[in-house]
Amino acid sequence: MTVKAGEPKSRLDPEPVPRRDFLGLAALWAMAGAFLFSLAGMLRLPKAAVLSSPAKKFSVNLPDALADGEAFVPPGRAVALFRDGEGVHAVSLICTHLGCVVKPGPEGFECPCHGSRFKSDGEVVAGPAPRALPWIKVSSKGGAWVVDEDVKVPAGTKEKA
Repeated sequence: MTVKAGEPKSRLDPEPVPRRDFLGLAALWAMAGAFLFSLAGMLRLPKAAVLSSPAKKFSVNLPDALADGEAFVPPGRAVALFRDGEGVHAVSLICTHLGCVVKPGPEGFECPCHGSRFKSDGEVVAGPAPRALPWIKVSSKGGAWVVDEDVKVPAGTKEKA
């Protein structure tokens, strides 16, 4: 309903909002929205945003059918375990070039990223890997083998079976 000039204004007609009041209210709502978004972000802080990773020290049982010199890679791990007449040893499967996980191949291990090749004892056959795969500490514990990925040992170190 439009009010014509000279007609009395109805008490039910809304008051026009001045432009300055409208801009002030818009700024207030923008501030409230920013506050709510920041509050939602702060409420997420107590929950860790990192994925959990498996422990670096773990226990593994070698299969009875594992042949001498054959690699056994525990599921979800970047370690290969070997058993032979001298004992048990473990070799890291993290390439020394750029950290890719190497895959078992016909004559040892092959890096799928840049083509480095390693013997089954970790020695570099073809680069760009600058050094051999590190050997990892293995110890015996009640019929199982405990592998500690954080502890590097000299190549050739084996735990007696």
